[in-house]
Amino acid sequence: MRNYLLLTPGPLSTAQTVREAMLQDWCTWDKDYNEGIVTPIRQSLLKLAKVDDADYTTVLLQGSGTYCVEATLGATVKPTDKLLIIANGAYGKRMATIASYYELNYELVSYHEAEPVTPEVVRRALEAHKDITHFAMVHCETTTGILNQLEEVSRVVKEYPVTFIVDAMSSFGGIPIDVKAYGIDFLISSANKCIQGVPGFGFIIASRKKLLECKGVARSLSLDIYDQWEVMEKGKGKWRFTSPTHVVRAFYQALLDLEQEGGVEVRHQRYQENNTILIEGMQELGFTPLLPAEIQSPIISSFLYPSSDFNFQSFYESLKAKGFVIYPGKISDAETFRIGNIGDVYPEDMRRLISCIREILE
Repeated sequence: MRNYLLLTPGPLSTAQTVREAMLQDWCTWDKDYNEGIVTPIRQSLLKLAKVDDADYTTVLLQGSGTYCVEATLGATVKPTDKLLIIANGAYGKRMATIASYYELNYELVSYHEAEPVTPEVVRRALEAHKDITHFAMVHCETTTGILNQLEEVSRVVKEYPVTFIVDAMSSFGGIPIDVKAYGIDFLISSANKCIQGVPGFGFIIASRKKLLECKGVARSLSLDIYDQWEVMEKGKGKWRFTSPTHVVRAFYQALLDLEQEGGVEVRHQRYQENNTILIEGMQELGFTPLLPAEIQSPIISSFLYPSSDFNFQSFYESLKAKGFVIYPGKISDAETFRIGNIGDVYPEDMRRLISCIREILE
């Protein structure tokens, strides 16, 4: 039984099938686990990314999505390299924080949270920093819900001799991404986002050629994605250190559920419908979306406070009592709150949400 519906960008509400999958215990050394669950997961991720295992591979890593971002930056950017990060939100800026911790040679080009990363922005930055070897960006910034122009940006990035790193934490599995066509070298995401698993591990979809160049580069034992990959390859799904077995099994089930739903394209349509119902309903109730429709993702939506005396905490608690949990805002210069559209959430749930908000406001 659910205590409430999570309308957040992750962790998110999961299907009963996913929760039930965690009722069984698994041995990390067992063939049924490594070859029967982990290996199919790795193969399925390649399929979702529209790549084949001749050119790409996957690394699963314990921890949250940020662990995987840190692991990727720490293992791909050598002391002789230079990283360019373009940020328009908290998660792009977090990459810069990681780069600072690791004392990487990097440049941060930062834009306002409501301004999208466009091809023009990227070209200008790459032209201004000719010594760049690695370029990193966030696809969907859940700071606001903005969707950066990944496909269009990729065409520009291909013109430069750089390694392309994409934080697709909140988009992979819910928005179609053709990793090979976009020329992405490292795509990073997490179990508890659009694939609708539970928190506990993340994953990197990596160019084999680029990953091989990471051997011996990592600054961390636990976050060494090359060593993690090598053990998984040789051990047919074996993790170097204790894997989150229950979470992995739940993710396997979530992948089966995604396939049964019809794949990423069908799930994307559901998320879009959720978002349309949400925004239209909120506007009818007097709430203004932070972002214009053309840059709004179907993942999470930000709304401005409707008045100066709006009490978010009271609004939050009232909604929670009715079975919905939302998110506070994260933008630097406006009072906002956020409502997610992803997870085991359907159009009828969004209509119920709007009805409950209407009751709260009366």
